[in-house]
Amino acid sequence: MFDFPQDLYTDVRIEDVYETKIIYHLGEIRESKIRSYKAAFIRIFDGERWYYSSISNIENIQSEIYALASYANPNKNIYDNPIVKNLQINREENISFGQNSISKIAMDKKHELLKRFFPLLDNNELIKNWKANYIDRKIIKKFYSSKGADVIFDTQLAGLSIGMEFVEEGKRLSESYQKAYDTFDKLCEDLEEFKSYVKECENFLTNAKPIKPGKYTVILSPLAAGVFAHESFGHKSEADFMIGDETMKKEWAIGKRVGSEILSIIDDGNIIGSGYVPFDDEGSKSKKIYLIKNGILSGRLHSGTTATLLEENLTGNARAVNFEFEPIVRMRTTYIEKGDKTNEELFSEVPEGIYIKTIKHGSGMSTFTIAPSLAYYIKDGKIAEPVNISVITGNVMDTLDEIDGLSNEVELHSFVLGGCGKMEQFPLPVGFGGPHVRVNNINVQ
Repeated sequence: MFDFPQDLYTDVRIEDVYETKIIYHLGEIRESKIRSYKAAFIRIFDGERWYYSSISNIENIQSEIYALASYANPNKNIYDNPIVKNLQINREENISFGQNSISKIAMDKKHELLKRFFPLLDNNELIKNWKANYIDRKIIKKFYSSKGADVIFDTQLAGLSIGMEFVEEGKRLSESYQKAYDTFDKLCEDLEEFKSYVKECENFLTNAKPIKPGKYTVILSPLAAGVFAHESFGHKSEADFMIGDETMKKEWAIGKRVGSEILSIIDDGNIIGSGYVPFDDEGSKSKKIYLIKNGILSGRLHSGTTATLLEENLTGNARAVNFEFEPIVRMRTTYIEKGDKTNEELFSEVPEGIYIKTIKHGSGMSTFTIAPSLAYYIKDGKIAEPVNISVITGNVMDTLDEIDGLSNEVELHSFVLGGCGKMEQFPLPVGFGGPHVRVNNINVQ
């Protein structure tokens, strides 16, 4: 495919991108565009230093390889370098979305999909402002290396987001309804669910009462549990933060107990959705990784460099937000594994507590903070009145140990707006979720 320079390691990542973006504000179109392009990211390694280049004209890949090579120092032993030796040689084609490509859906159908929601928004007296977005993206990636890697695969996601501001007698509620799937047709099935969601928002705005601050047993929805797992533990599992830090290596030693024995957290790139990455941006095959298994620290996420330096196995987590950036250690789909209780059992065992259904945002490493949106008081084992909560907070490790119940079904969520941020690379598509998770002694304000 390419003439790779002798005595240097080289890889090439080519991205063939198709994407649509449609925005309506209060029924008026604000944006409607299709964008497609091919671009590439090129790396060369001489054993001491990486040399990078990103180009928007793939016809120039070969000349760019030569240009980068001119800066590097040839190394006859480059393929004995531990990092280079660790990089995988995969040769595989994994095209999943050829027949049902979103690029084959007519633009007017994408507009019609959004317009189905407009009457419900315009005719609701409590909705004073709204914005509707449709976004889709299909990427075909090709990866080649001087070791012999030859990989091609595709990813695809189509989704909508409807942001609404409800107002009644001075009270306000901002909520966003988001859905994303791997094919366009699945999006057409959500109208009735949206109707129920709007009614729930109306009820919350009208009837929510302030919560009495204190410590509560809290049940997190799969969405809230997924954000908690991603923010509070997933980022800690990205191995690059440990490089050169002996204290962190000891604190995060594999085999250490870090949570309740019923808790397992997984990161997997093979799940269809916004975290689907069958190969990472170094050509490594995705693996299902237990970050925590039965409360024990069991694994972490790696690039070729971090896996080599920490003497652990590749996981397929070297990801770049797009062709302009080098791959760094990132999550894919991160979720809490299911437990053995029904939802009814999980709630029935709580005499007084809080149910967090949706959230505004979440963050945290050592201490986590989640700002709930739709939340409910639990009384005598049943969901009762809606409550206004500013934040729930806690120490991450203490909270992981306080998990005492997990429902027996997992929900995974995908999104087309937002994403994960790290360093200057934002927004990276990821997925997250879990079962309903019950946690004791959470600070609620």
